Amino acid sequence: MEGRVHRSWLWTNRVKIALGIAIFEGLVVAFEKDFSRITVIVIAVPIILFYLLAGRSVESQLGREVSWVLAASQAFAVVAVILAYILSWLALLLAGVFAAIALFLILHDPPSDRPRHQTK
Repeated sequence: MEGRVHRSWLWTNRVKIALGIAIFEGLVVAFEKDFSRITVIVIAVPIILFYLLAGRSVESQLGREVSWVLAASQAFAVVAVILAYILSWLALLLAGVFAAIALFLILHDPPSDRPRHQTK
């Protein structure tokens, strides 16, 4: 077993933990009125900057791993905020397109004065 590097539990599960934190943060933002999308970004910026500027060079392995998990979770949360913003606009855009198509179809085929006779 020479040459194998023993990884800590945190190291092997760091992506799962970061995604869990991001999902929890997304749920809090979705259900709490006090937190907004901007709040997520404001919280994420200093945490990601800490990791980029200092977290990678912390002497403690645990400190580096924790700072990575926190930075990754905030990056995932920011991506979720951006996707939610884009998808909400996409939903509004699609609703507008469908409304325009429906309006066109309604105006293009007005009801006639005569009832349509049915063919047998």
